[in-house]
Amino acid sequence: MPGCLSPARDLVLLQIVDSALADATRRSGEWLVCRPGCTQCCIGVFPINQLDAHRLRRGLADLERRAPQPASRVRERARAAVARLSPDFPGNPITGILDESEDAAERFSTFGNDEPCPALDPETGNCELYESRPMTCRVFGPPVRNEEGLGVCELCYQGASDEEIAACEMEPDPDDLESALLKKLEGSTGTRGNTIVAFCLAT
Repeated sequence: MPGCLSPARDLVLLQIVDSALADATRRSGEWLVCRPGCTQCCIGVFPINQLDAHRLRRGLADLERRAPQPASRVRERARAAVARLSPDFPGNPITGILDESEDAAERFSTFGNDEPCPALDPETGNCELYESRPMTCRVFGPPVRNEEGLGVCELCYQGASDEEIAACEMEPDPDDLESALLKKLEGSTGTRGNTIVAFCLAT
């Protein structure tokens, strides 16, 4: 597998994030309605960094060894998505790297909003690469702070007050270990910039 990222170091990051998610889930109770088969967050493209991409490729390679047919279907869905998305891709359609310009960011805001994730099994509504899912997927649902305040899934926290939502806030990576791992990975591979799941899994 390309790159020299230590799986053990990435595992530490995932354990930190998953622990934060478990704690936020406990505090949220019935307000957090995320369940297997709910695909609200699986429709529409979103940027992933090279650490996410590395993890996804490793996960697909593992799936190919364990279950070749499901893995083949994931790759076929990814290639079909790339074919659909390439003509309007706000970046390099060969490398799959998103452009960082302001114009490209504006184009991305309306790009591929109806595109299902290639890792989504359309029959079961489950993620075929759940253990290797990107960080965005791992933190989606509970309140997570961003530039606009606390973001939550629109299906969750129905009837909760702002104070009750704030009490469930999730801090996924308080020491920003992800940035350190990402910097090391990009330095070792020479590949920098964000991409999307379809391009990551198509090759």
